[in-house]
Parts: sequence; structure tokens; C-alpha cells
Amino acid sequence: MHKPLLVTDFLDRAREYYGDHEAVVATTGERYTYDEFGDRADRFSAVLQDRGIEKGDRVAVLDPNTHYHLEAAYGAMQLGAIHTPLNYRLTPDDFAYILEDAGVDAIYADYEYAEKIEPIREAVPAETFVTNDVDTVEGDWESFDGLLEASDADYDRPEMAEDDLITINYTSGTTGDPKGVCRTHRCETLHAHLVTIHQELRDDDVYLWTLPMFHVNGWGHIFAVTGVGAKHVCTRGVDAAGIFESIREEDVSYLCGAPTVLNMLIEYFERREPETAGDADVRIATAGSAPPEATIRTVEDEFGWYLKHVYGATETGPLITTSDARRTFDDDGRERFSIKKRQGIGYLGTEVRVVDEDGEDVPRDDETVGEIVVRGNQVMAEYWNKPEETDEAFSDRVEGYYHMGDLATVDENGMVSIQDRKKDIIISGGENISSIELEDALFEHEAVADVAVIPAPSEEWGETPKAFVVPASGDPGDPGVNADELVDFTRDNLAGYKAVRRVEFVAELPTTATGKVQKYELRQREWEDEDRMVGEG
Repeated sequence: MHKPLLVTDFLDRAREYYGDHEAVVATTGERYTYDEFGDRADRFSAVLQDRGIEKGDRVAVLDPNTHYHLEAAYGAMQLGAIHTPLNYRLTPDDFAYILEDAGVDAIYADYEYAEKIEPIREAVPAETFVTNDVDTVEGDWESFDGLLEASDADYDRPEMAEDDLITINYTSGTTGDPKGVCRTHRCETLHAHLVTIHQELRDDDVYLWTLPMFHVNGWGHIFAVTGVGAKHVCTRGVDAAGIFESIREEDVSYLCGAPTVLNMLIEYFERREPETAGDADVRIATAGSAPPEATIRTVEDEFGWYLKHVYGATETGPLITTSDARRTFDDDGRERFSIKKRQGIGYLGTEVRVVDEDGEDVPRDDETVGEIVVRGNQVMAEYWNKPEETDEAFSDRVEGYYHMGDLATVDENGMVSIQDRKKDIIISGGENISSIELEDALFEHEAVADVAVIPAPSEEWGETPKAFVVPASGDPGDPGVNADELVDFTRDNLAGYKAVRRVEFVAELPTTATGKVQKYELRQREWEDEDRMVGEG
């Protein structure tokens, strides 16, 4: 028997079996059951349909982790419209590019971020603009709650196929303009099934939204948590005190956090010694640069939580591997910390390989380095309107596999461990930052003659952008500009999280005979006291 795999099934199932159970704890204090959550999503579907939104149209959502994001996402997807979540850390120019590139037809924006859309609204194709607090937003915006109150819950759900596109998630633009990662109902559904299995989701879980919902649909948790009938606890931002308070008061059992979030929690714990759990056992998933063993040890031994280290990319669902292979370590043994640092083994139904330049698998000696490639049902369909980039991503070393761009080794158990990156990408606090984009920005400063940007180790962020600058004056001792001015210059011209954090003035950059900058030498020097060169120290 063949039954189409549709993302709308997740909320449908929750409403059928958990309708009168609490579904969402809102940041505004309201609590919604699955019946109430579903009714609000239905009303938003009706609102969008009244404004001409149809199957295949794109609906953008710009929102922190509030109940509005969940309602807007499902409201759009119930029409077969393509959910297009936006990174709220971007600039108006970034949004203008994405909205035009995707051909977005309607936008829901949280009141805190609508001001980034207002200056560009005349330049984008969208005609419907909705926010959750019109009184605090300039311009002509419609009220989300007002629209729901004036609407009924009747809408016509179109027939959908599992190979229809249903989400577009934009990359961080680490190698040029952001690319729209196109994912089908089938991709999203199977990825959510895998998350449910490997993250061990159950209907009595209480999930705390510390991971941005815009990050590949919150790693698929807008689907998986909903589908199993678990509870969403929403947030408007991440702070250590609020996380610990929510965990205690809501009996949170599961959350996600980049290494920078783990560090923030540890710092607060060491200063305040808060209670780290309510009545439920807590598990946490982390990804990005692998957390140091000391971090894992504190989270597990001091907090009493269970840590799962996972790995992936926007293009792959994102999750494709887990270090949670319990037959390889004892739950109380110290060896588990070194194992949990690794990116791990492939998810069910996911083929993860590490291959050399000829496309051959490297030996399982934990020494030979190759590139990670992956094939699985959760991998994207294509890049939006970018056939050449799509072809390149799937055909570099091995035909038919998505190429991650990460260089890794494999141990005797098949566990992958990233050693370096093929592309010049800096992962700081879970965000991808392009060294090339930063270099281009710094080159615009009149005092900069040459520059190379690399990741530098950071206790707080895992790694952070550092610029080696050859001053136009030719004298590193008298560069004609100070480091703080260059930091501010990048912050003024790029999204804040992309700004360079450290600057070192040098007389020259190391280069090859042909004049190409040897960033490897700079990275090696910067990371010589660390275990690895990708923020895993």
C-alpha cells in the first residue's frame, strides 16, 4: 500500500489523538491545546486563501520561537503553500534578496522584526503583510490575531503529493548569495520520522524551543514534536536564567543547543548553582562545532542531563548522524566523552561515507582524511532556481551523493570525526559565517590593503572570525586604524553575528608561489594549542 507522506499529517494526527491535551505554552502566557492550536492554524489558512494564496505560493515567516511561527507555518502548509522561514538575524538587504529570489507572496513578521521588512516592502513581490502587534509596527500591516478573530476556520485544502515542494530554507550565504534549499513533503516527513526515532521523542515530552525555528524548521522539530503529540514551550530568545526556569517550571524533558548555548548554561550554573531539572529527566541535542569533553562532562555529570551530539547541514534535513551509539560506550564510563565529541554514525536509512579525491572510501583508521558525502531520503530535492549549483553539490567526488564540504576521518566503528573544512566557513555559535564575505567587507575600508579571515578558537562561541590585516600604511605598528574600528566597520555593513571579532595587523600574508593566500598556515598557528582546527578544542 502506498500512502502519500505529507507534513500536514503531523498536526492532523495530534488533533485526532491529543486534541484536548496541552500543545503550546506561548511566550505571552496563553496555553493552547492541540484542538486550539489547530483551529488557529485553520483560521490562518482561511485568511491566506482569502488573499489569493494557493498551492505552490511562498509564504515567509520571520519570527522568534513563538506560537505564531507554528501557526503561520502550518496555516501556510495546509494550503500547499511553501513555508519559507527567515533568519531574523539578517539585514533588510539580505531579506530583500531572499524575498525576491523566492518570489514570496505573503509575509508574517513578528513585531520585533517587521521594521527590517518595512524599508524594503516596495521592492519585494509580496502583497500580504501580517504581524502580531500592529500598534508597535510602522507601516500598513494587518493584525494576526485580528484576522483570526474575523475569520472562520473553513478553507479548502488542496490535493497534495509527497513530491511537492513544501519548504524553502535559505542557507547563510557562505559561498555567495544565500541559496534556497528546496524540500518536499516526503523529505520533511521522513526526516521528522528519523528525528523522532534517534532523539527518542514521545508524547509525554516537553520540548523547550531554544533552537531557532528558522533553522531548517527547527531541525524538523516543528513536525516531529507536533506529530508525536508532545508539548512545545515557546521562547522569544535564549538566556540561561530563563532556560533553567522553564526547565524547572514546565518539567522540560528535551531541548537543543549549540555549543555556545551549552557554555552559557555552564557559566550561569557555576555562578548561581540553579536546579537543573523539574520532575522529568532532561536530554539535550547539540550540533555545530563539537563540544569539548569538559563541556559534555559538565552537562552530564553536573547538570544530570543526557547529551546527544548530532550533525548535518541545511541541505540534508539537516540531521544525518548521531554520536549516540550506546553499544560503543558505557553510560557511566569516561570514554563516552571522547565518543560523544565525534559526529558519529549515520541515521537510519542514511548512507554516510568519507571519500578521497577519487571518490573511494577512506580506510577506517581514524587517520586518513576525506570528504563526507551523504545519500538519504531527508536530503534536499534541489536549490531553488539554481540547477548548476544543484548539479555541483551532487556530483563532485561521487555521483548522486550530497557533498558536505567537511573533511573527516572514520574510526573502526564507522564513526565520523570532522578534522577540517573544505570551504572557508566559520561556525560561530551554531551560525555559518563566510570568511570570504568578511574579507570583501574589510577590503572596502581604505586602511586595509590585504586581509585574510579564519576561524579562531573561542571558549564562548566554539570559534570566532579573526582577521589578519595588512594595513595600507604598510606598517603593522602604525596601521592608521585600530582593531575596534574595523570590528565596528564589519558590524555596520553585515548582519551583527557575522562581524569580525578579532583583528591582528601583519606586514604580509603567507602565500604560495602563485600568490594564493595560505590560510592553512594561519589556522595552524591559531589552533596550535587546540586538539583540532574546527573549534573542537
